[in-house]
Amino acid sequence: MSAAFPLSTETIQPEQAPARVLTIALAGNPNAGKTSLFNALTGLRQKVANYPGVTIESKVGWWSLSEEMPPAQLIDLPGLYSLDAASLDEEIARDVLLGQARTIPSPDVIVVVVDSTNLIRNFYFLTQLLETGQPIVVALTMFDLAERSKLQIDIDKLSKALGVRVVPVVAKRRQGIVALAEAVAEVVGSPRMPAKLCLLSPEAESELSLLSAGDDEDRYGAFTDLYSDELPDAPDRRELVKQARERLAKMNQQWQQEPLIARYDWIEGVVAGAVQQESNGQRSVTDRIDAVITHKILGPVILLLVMLLVFQTIFSWANLPMTLIGHVFVALADAVRTHLPAGVFTDLLTDGIIAGVGGVLAFLPQILLLFLFISILEDSGYMARAAFLMDRLMRAVGLHGKAFVPLLSSFACAVPGIMATRTIENPKDRVATIMIAPFMSCSARLPVYTLMIAAFFSGRKVLGVVSLGALIILGMYLLGITVAIIVAWILKHTILNAPPPPFVMELPPYRVPDFGNVAHALLTRTTVFLKRAGTVILAISILLWALIAFPRAKVANSSSPQTAVSEQGLNGSDGSSQQIQNSFAGRAGRLIEPVIRPLGFDWKIGIGLISSFAARETIISTLSIVYNVGERSDEKSSLVDAMRNAKRADGSPVWTPLVALSLMVFFLLACQCMSTVAIVRRETNSWRWPLFMVAYMLVLAYVASLITFQGGRLLGFS
Repeated sequence: MSAAFPLSTETIQPEQAPARVLTIALAGNPNAGKTSLFNALTGLRQKVANYPGVTIESKVGWWSLSEEMPPAQLIDLPGLYSLDAASLDEEIARDVLLGQARTIPSPDVIVVVVDSTNLIRNFYFLTQLLETGQPIVVALTMFDLAERSKLQIDIDKLSKALGVRVVPVVAKRRQGIVALAEAVAEVVGSPRMPAKLCLLSPEAESELSLLSAGDDEDRYGAFTDLYSDELPDAPDRRELVKQARERLAKMNQQWQQEPLIARYDWIEGVVAGAVQQESNGQRSVTDRIDAVITHKILGPVILLLVMLLVFQTIFSWANLPMTLIGHVFVALADAVRTHLPAGVFTDLLTDGIIAGVGGVLAFLPQILLLFLFISILEDSGYMARAAFLMDRLMRAVGLHGKAFVPLLSSFACAVPGIMATRTIENPKDRVATIMIAPFMSCSARLPVYTLMIAAFFSGRKVLGVVSLGALIILGMYLLGITVAIIVAWILKHTILNAPPPPFVMELPPYRVPDFGNVAHALLTRTTVFLKRAGTVILAISILLWALIAFPRAKVANSSSPQTAVSEQGLNGSDGSSQQIQNSFAGRAGRLIEPVIRPLGFDWKIGIGLISSFAARETIISTLSIVYNVGERSDEKSSLVDAMRNAKRADGSPVWTPLVALSLMVFFLLACQCMSTVAIVRRETNSWRWPLFMVAYMLVLAYVASLITFQGGRLLGFS
């Protein structure tokens, strides 16, 4: 992220640019409430970008500590359990915290986010930071849940034992935010004070004393050298450390485990002295819910029902706003035709820009509803249970359990899903996960599914209750998951063969979703989608309109010396059809028609397939443009009506339910997204894997679509 960390005004401008901006790092374990606290501290004054030189996503915002101090730059670091980094994002977070990042300033203060309901687990990371001597303030998040769980935490005793300020906060209610800001302001500029928390064995302490020359301030460096996986680079220092390790190994074979044991002994003592638990002998609410949710039989059934409920709700709730958006764009196109003279420019506005972009924006309600439910399920803690339930299946095909989270992210978009594979340590496991991430039905496929269902499967119920469209969508999602599992098994048993390491995942307590975070996530997603519609889709719509509108077909016996387009309809054998066929896009579509005809597709659908390789959802704008070029009638047909009425030269319908199903299968399995290809190239640092991915997915999509269409015809479906 070139603009996020160098203290520049390119990130987010406060009202007055300060002479020096404080840098505050927000660090903590995953699921400790860090994101909620970050949102509470910064509001909407934040930016998502990448760390300098890498594709790791970061968030940076402005935090007003006090009226006397200028706003500080708050860095939200990736979650990590320990400074012993195992993946790229953990390495970046560690380097920032230790002031070792070359392009990022050392933090003036580190706010360590600690889950109040799980102090012992969270304190391990805290002890490591305390030993570095960095200026630290501890934010005890979810303090209300701790009180509800009958945990009595003595803040004064805890602060005294840790040697740093401890502030209880409830982010979603903004409780403790002012006190946290005051604590951070007090710590700014304080000297480094390395803490000597964990006493090791006399032998280990003796070796540390030798390596640090008896200087307590150098103890942390000596400690790092002695217990690190690697030896120091300097030859003299390397030899000293090597000899120290050999002496310790002779006296104790388990000498490397001493820091772990010592830290947890110290942590347990601190917690025992500052925390009291009132126990009534009953299991917690989370434990009682998990007995059902994570059950080996009931759990998967509940997960399937949750997915079905989400899709059913999306279809039920999105109909009205989708219809309204469609009417708005139709009215806008009519208004443009009314107030502008007929001609190429008017055609561009109505049939290119308005029809193209409007055709995609009509599906915004469904996409937002999908993100809404995903955000709620994540914030409530259920998504972690879904990962736990899927771990057994993931391991059965040879994937690491951590692969579930990137694959889950890919249901929204494959790009962040592929970037999320950085948490997978084994390179082969990571590449295998990247290769199957595009099979997850991303939000860009949802408009395609919805259009096909609206045209040929709408209004149908199964058992009189469940919408057939919702079942088809669920079937598409499940088919993508099934194909991904099969492909993963093949990859992991052939070119990417490697045993997956054990999967350890924390199950956070259930909690009521923070709807402020949910709303902010929706706003972010809406902004991304609208930017995409306003840039990529707009540009493609204009380009496609030009390719379809030129060269202009001449109408026979036209009295005008100018070229013209017939006004007789969308799909007739008139000037409209002639215009499309003779256009640049039409020629490309007819060129590939012999290849795609066995799938049930004609050359007009072929135009949509070509354009959708830039972005899947652009097939909607493409079809909108294809079926509107040359249209001048007062009664504008919707895209659904145009598809239903489209005829071939022999009078047979172009579109049938079987053709629609074949197209959905093709879009499910083909890698039609240049953004995905680009991010795979960046993440693998090679063109070999992205080209392999595009090739095998395209072949697989073609074969599956061929089986769907030809198999359906053999079974008597039309």
